[in-house]
Amino acid sequence: MSSASQAKKPRFSVALQTGGYQKLINNTLQDPDRAKRFIAAISSAVAVNPDLQECDAGTILSCALLGESLNLSPSPQLGQFYLVPFKDRKNDRVVATFILGYKGYLQLAMRSGNYKNIIVKSVKKGELVKWDEFNEEIAINPIADPITYEAAETIGYFASFEYLNGFTKKMYWSKEKMEQHAVRYSSGYRAKKGYTFWEKDFDGMAYKTMLRQLISKWGIMSIEMRDAFSNDDSIIRADSATEYIGGEEIPQLASGIESAVEEMTVNESTGEVVESDSSDSRPLQVSMEDL
Repeated sequence: MSSASQAKKPRFSVALQTGGYQKLINNTLQDPDRAKRFIAAISSAVAVNPDLQECDAGTILSCALLGESLNLSPSPQLGQFYLVPFKDRKNDRVVATFILGYKGYLQLAMRSGNYKNIIVKSVKKGELVKWDEFNEEIAINPIADPITYEAAETIGYFASFEYLNGFTKKMYWSKEKMEQHAVRYSSGYRAKKGYTFWEKDFDGMAYKTMLRQLISKWGIMSIEMRDAFSNDDSIIRADSATEYIGGEEIPQLASGIESAVEEMTVNESTGEVVESDSSDSRPLQVSMEDL
């Protein structure tokens, strides 16, 4: 980001103290105590991420308010939603994007009151006895010891839900199928650049993919869930317009936060993100979901 742009856009910690931002937060949340908790939570989330501190303050606040409206926490440790920085090369700025984590999907689904049970789980080597895709029947010989389970090789992923009325839907993807999905939709992972979230937290990405496929195609979606799905992987500007980046990646959490600044160019008229063909820029790291 150029020095001129930095001069125009104050850091989030400074912008948050201005009258305009304080008024927006208070008017949106209505409750002074809730506003204080919100400011403390979002300030903490931004403070520990150096790249996020450089983001356009309006995009951080808009994404954070969306998360708050969904009653989800921005704490990276909870994994409900993430504020992920992207470099908007065309407009010479760094922006924050709203990325829903798989735990956020679970929270919203269970909170809707339509689901009796939701499961998403890694299937380890030696556990799978049979998967009948036509009848959606799976036979598992589970590894009982949790330490042994965690250490075992993952061979696939299973997700299912059951409505309160008894209707169930089940889905199983092999590790190879999930790999194909990641390669198809993440150019960074396909090139094995070493910095994509698929490479850093493959299981977390796989869980989100399974839930997204399962719930969006066969699940009952509350208004909250529709809002979350429609705004997932997007930049929410201060004027309430939305620029979609069409991804599904979540940051790896190791020793606090490990983040990467993604590079992109945004077409202002269409909201389309265009990958830069510059030799010194990294490709867009989010994967395009075909829902």
